[in-house]
Amino acid sequence: MQTEIAYQIEKFLYQEARMLDERRFNEWLDVFADDVRYWMPVRANRYPKSSKAIQIMDPDRYVEDDVAKENEMAFFDETKKTLSGRVARLETGMAWAEDPPSKTRHLVSNILVEPGETESEYSVYSNFIVYRNRAEVESEYYPGSRQDTLRRVNGSFKIARRKIVLDFNVLLNKNLAIFF
Repeated sequence: MQTEIAYQIEKFLYQEARMLDERRFNEWLDVFADDVRYWMPVRANRYPKSSKAIQIMDPDRYVEDDVAKENEMAFFDETKKTLSGRVARLETGMAWAEDPPSKTRHLVSNILVEPGETESEYSVYSNFIVYRNRAEVESEYYPGSRQDTLRRVNGSFKIARRKIVLDFNVLLNKNLAIFF
């Protein structure tokens, strides 16, 4: 992978994080392709086949992957239209989960860039921690990883797909009203 492309993609992701932290949500929506899938599957506790903690009659029932599949449960599964609706709702003053608004800090790291399925696409893997503070005492961390498909459109990058995997099996937070 060309060093210049990797640098441009890193810069793109850092700029996106800044938009979110500065609550420039309408500008943030512009980084998405019209056909985007913005998806956060749930995770589950799974036991590997080598586990002695449980035994079941049918060994084919063991599932090693703890992340939900494409057609299974997700915390959210968004399109550009539904993301736009969430942003518009934040602007109404009626989004109680964000009144007062959260203060966030998006830290993105371990960015790896690989060629995508087409010449204009790139597969991008990254880790993140999102810190959220709201009101006077609510403070939360969301660590996880992202798998993005970035598409070059008219000389700039657009996010065509984002899979967000949190490092939690159970979320104990009051809501999930922020963006990743």
